Amino acid sequence: MDACDADPYLRRAAKYHGELTKRPCPVCKKFKIVDLRYAFGDQLGQYSGRIKNQDELNQMQSEYGEFRVYVVEICTDCHWNHLVESFLLGDGIYRKPPRKVHTLLDDD
Repeated sequence: MDACDADPYLRRAAKYHGELTKRPCPVCKKFKIVDLRYAFGDQLGQYSGRIKNQDELNQMQSEYGEFRVYVVEICTDCHWNHLVESFLLGDGIYRKPPRKVHTLLDDD
């Protein structure tokens, strides 16, 4: 494994959900860096760990008391990746996690 070996799931997420930036890749120098924002938190329930765009995060910060966002940058060309930052969002008001909803992922 070398510096450019991103997990296959991370590469797929970058391809379909990444938000293109204007930053060049520090390894291959191409302008193919995308950002992914993952939201994690107990109050998110089964939705913890999902990718969210900036508009969704803006809405969520008034709907949940606290959750952490991890921003990962990935080069879609050479697959270099890096955790850019993590930060807390929320309005500080504790809420119970939403009830678990049956999804396609629950089917065997």
